[in-house]
Amino acid sequence: MKILHYLIIAFLLLLATGCKREQKTTDKTAPTVENSVTYANGLEIYKYNGFSIVKVTNPWPDAEESYTYVMQQKGEIVPDSLKKYTVLEVPLQSVVVTSTTHIPSLEMLGVENTLVGFAHTDYVSSEKTRKRIDEGFVKDVGVNESINTEIMIDLAPEAIIGFSISSNNKSMNTLEKSGLKVLYNGDWTEQNPLGKAEWIKFFGALYGMDDKADELFKQIEKDYLEAKEIAKQATDRPTVLGGAIYQDHWYLPQGDSWAALFLKDANADYLWKDSKGTGSLSLSLETVLDKAQDAEYWIGPSHFTSLQEMTDSNPHYGQFRAFKEQKVYSFSSKKGSTGGVIYYELSANRPDLVLKDLIKILHPGLLIDHKLEFFEQLK
Repeated sequence: MKILHYLIIAFLLLLATGCKREQKTTDKTAPTVENSVTYANGLEIYKYNGFSIVKVTNPWPDAEESYTYVMQQKGEIVPDSLKKYTVLEVPLQSVVVTSTTHIPSLEMLGVENTLVGFAHTDYVSSEKTRKRIDEGFVKDVGVNESINTEIMIDLAPEAIIGFSISSNNKSMNTLEKSGLKVLYNGDWTEQNPLGKAEWIKFFGALYGMDDKADELFKQIEKDYLEAKEIAKQATDRPTVLGGAIYQDHWYLPQGDSWAALFLKDANADYLWKDSKGTGSLSLSLETVLDKAQDAEYWIGPSHFTSLQEMTDSNPHYGQFRAFKEQKVYSFSSKKGSTGGVIYYELSANRPDLVLKDLIKILHPGLLIDHKLEFFEQLK
């Protein structure tokens, strides 16, 4: 079940909610202040004296709904025109999150002690949050598809941060009907690496820590762009293969996807870079072998953690040059104490580290002092 879970995460990056829904229409009363979000396509934040307006405009792919949340500073007044939306007093004192990608934002902002519940705690890798789980401060609230309503009502968090693959999420709808406040987080829909990372500003708004979130993101942005410039110094662009076989189909990233954009910024020649789309291609083994048999590197071979494990699953993997030369790199072998893959938890928040890993792998002469954070060469 863990492998299936990780495959789903790698494709979607987790869960669901429901809040006050709005059809996407032209907003004639749009705020006159500037949106403080630069890279993220599905997030807008407008700061006013005493409150902020947070808009999640793309909670899932091709969503027709958008969601507006109002973050009210303690003792301040929110205009009557905004009270139809979900209003929260910030900073939050208690929260439940439902994706491991939310954990790093809480920790980077230093508000992890407000976390009181998480969906399936075994997936959490962070040592800091695992300690709080083990000490009983963070309750397991069930699995994403079926949150335990009784536990949630007992915890009574000030907010539940969830996500959904569609507008129909019974679990989150039930929690809303019970009086709990549910907020969508759409970080997983972003394809630009910096766009995903910028969702730390969503959490910054929840805690009245907009300035700190901006500062943290600016440092990540700076480090990412500097690494991208370093990659341009490479004298060659090695060819790269990705993905692996699952149920007789080879799944690998499409050319406009998050993973493919990382390879582009690392100055690599991803062999499916010209394919259109942000999801995964489903190909036959023969098609992949024909195009990528001589690829120099193989990045992200699904859940595999050793070369032997790969050929045990399918001996045809051994026909690829990258396999023969042991230039296969996976993020699946680095896990937390209960089996959660660190990459799935932290990579969205730290694209700078992902990019540096790829540059280190693909251009060994650059970033000599960098130690691989997520990836590991399979033996």
